[in-house]
Amino acid sequence: MRLAALIPSLPAEIVTTLDGCGIRTDSDLLFQPLTDVYRRLPSGLDISLLDLERAVALTAALASAPGVSGVDFLAQETQAQERAPVLSSGVKGLDDLMGGLGGRRVIEISGDRQSGKTTMVLNTVLRHLSEYSDGHVVWIDTTGDFSVEQTASIIKTYDFEGASTALDRLQVSLAFDIEAAYNVLDELQHASSDTRLSCVVFDAITPLLGPLLSAVSAQGHSIMTEFMRQLRIFSQSHSCPIIVINTTSLLIPKSNSASAPRKPALGPSFKFMTDATLWLSKPADEDATLDRDRGYTVRSAEVLRSKSTVSITSRLDQIAGVIVLVPIQGVKVPLAVQDFTGNYL
Repeated sequence: MRLAALIPSLPAEIVTTLDGCGIRTDSDLLFQPLTDVYRRLPSGLDISLLDLERAVALTAALASAPGVSGVDFLAQETQAQERAPVLSSGVKGLDDLMGGLGGRRVIEISGDRQSGKTTMVLNTVLRHLSEYSDGHVVWIDTTGDFSVEQTASIIKTYDFEGASTALDRLQVSLAFDIEAAYNVLDELQHASSDTRLSCVVFDAITPLLGPLLSAVSAQGHSIMTEFMRQLRIFSQSHSCPIIVINTTSLLIPKSNSASAPRKPALGPSFKFMTDATLWLSKPADEDATLDRDRGYTVRSAEVLRSKSTVSITSRLDQIAGVIVLVPIQGVKVPLAVQDFTGNYL
């Protein structure tokens, strides 16, 4: 937990001083000797060893999980789920499999290059903003590739009441490293309570966490674990989903083939840090184009892991703003042809 999130319970002066010493989370403060932390404080400050000891004790109390009975926990969870926003992908079959993309969850979307990861998520959040005039979405761009032109063209396809103000309620923030991402989350923590946060999107999560991982040190993995834990806490406390777009890595290292199979990046443990993983891929070449004149493109969507659904595979046929979900391999998924405004064709 970030110490800044504990203000005002924790004195702001102590939090600011600790931040200047590189101590920014409860783990940084609690898991090292108190005297070592005190020695790192700048001289001349009006912070005594006793003040620091009290701050450590308060941090430990605030960071601890409070005890709660099963009945109370069920009531709290039910109320939180009722407050959680409805986030539909626009594809009925996929929403049936995933229960939509809303809820208090951290959802990973990964897949092959040019498989439509960003396009799918962008259409999903713009559809929500157009349908719900009180919704707000934060899009955290980690590569600087967010396309205003694409966003504006997509929003024109919706005829919901909130479409005219949808772009006003889409906040795009740049975060090129993990500290910048934490700063964005801290700002959202202190945002006005009148703002109904519907979703937070990281496009993509890989540039933030990938450079930190190393085969010779566990520090990067620890940072990744703590960051994903903070995302889960944020999702739970704000009753909104967090969608992280993940790139891929080779399934077989050092393979030189362009068609070599790939897997979600960030290592095998990352999938256990999210609530669901959706994999988008291109099917065989002979099925890639159904109608060249109309520009049909086909994508396969597979739920690799989910705490609420079983693994299942379906096919997404995207036609310039229209998505078709086609069952394959005998899976019983309702066939639906649906445009992004929610109208069945």
